[in-house]
Amino acid sequence: MLIVADENIPLLDAFFADMGDIRRVSGRHMSRKDVRDADVLLVRSVTRVDRDLLAGSRVKFVGTATIGTDHIDQQWLADNGIGFSAAPGCNANSVVEYVLAVLSLHAERCGFANGNELSVGVVGAGNVGSRLAEKLQRLGFKVLLCDPPRAEAEGDQGPEFVSLEQALQCDVVTLHTPLTDQGRHPTHHLIGEKQLAPLNAGQLLINSGRGEVIDTEALKARLKQDDAPLVALDVWENEPAIDPELVGLVWLATPHIAGYSLEGKVRGTEMIYQALSKHLGLPVRKKAGQFLPEPPLSKLTFTSTADEQKALRTALRVCYDPRADDVQLRLAMNGDAGERAEAFDGLRKNYPVRRECSSLKVQLKGAGRSMQESFKAVGFKLKL
Repeated sequence: MLIVADENIPLLDAFFADMGDIRRVSGRHMSRKDVRDADVLLVRSVTRVDRDLLAGSRVKFVGTATIGTDHIDQQWLADNGIGFSAAPGCNANSVVEYVLAVLSLHAERCGFANGNELSVGVVGAGNVGSRLAEKLQRLGFKVLLCDPPRAEAEGDQGPEFVSLEQALQCDVVTLHTPLTDQGRHPTHHLIGEKQLAPLNAGQLLINSGRGEVIDTEALKARLKQDDAPLVALDVWENEPAIDPELVGLVWLATPHIAGYSLEGKVRGTEMIYQALSKHLGLPVRKKAGQFLPEPPLSKLTFTSTADEQKALRTALRVCYDPRADDVQLRLAMNGDAGERAEAFDGLRKNYPVRRECSSLKVQLKGAGRSMQESFKAVGFKLKL
């Protein structure tokens, strides 16, 4: 059996080598020639999988090691008897921790002793948004959830949802919707001129979901006006050929790496391994945990004199500080359009290992219950 896989999927040999031969190819530039003789295709979000790619091939199973599926023509796969699996939720925690890190920087920038003084509008309450909302609520933030499809489907049986207009009134608005252009609630350019107009300099807009959810031209125009909001973008329209002018206008710019923790990526590989095993009728013998290496930093200690918020901020940034990625992306915007696109993909392909908070054991000596609960809410392992 021949398995053709995006070269950036981690632990391909560990999970799939005993199932067949593995051919690694560039996900961004995958062609019909690459997959013609493949039995299994494993991709990430940069590969469009549809008739144009697979017609005439012998592929019988497609797996994407990602939460999103808008790059997959699932109907065409089903019509042609091709098995399919995604990895829903695989990197949700990584994206949540990205947002928490951005919020921490923003709160410090605004001079808040306690970041939970901010209200947060979470737009999109799927795997990422719902997990983020739960952690923020445990940390004491006021959270408003906006998810029209879920609100319609669940009615009074679900959580309390607000309109997009209400969510956009929060101190922080963070976007976690899928990308859709059909149905009653399309999300393509969900945030355009009308939605951006009332946002002000006291607000922060974060997008770590899908780049096309925000209208780039409308956002650039708003950011050039007085009283413009702060914006943190991890996802962009037209990746990898992103707009360098927009990079220069936003407060924080990162190269689509919010979900790039090692745990998140390995979890995605594990989930498509499980799905392929089931498709082939094989037992599932491997788990992600057996392949995770020891983290570079495994233990952090705070004494009884530590300030809770400063300690939490320190621990978060030990695991991840988005300012380093911001610097690298801005440096990558030099050169012509082709060079910038290549540099953007290079930052993702060669992304340094980033571990989630759960990899760090935090010792709290003499800490009170409030401090313990805050560290638990974020996801750190505690040693009291």
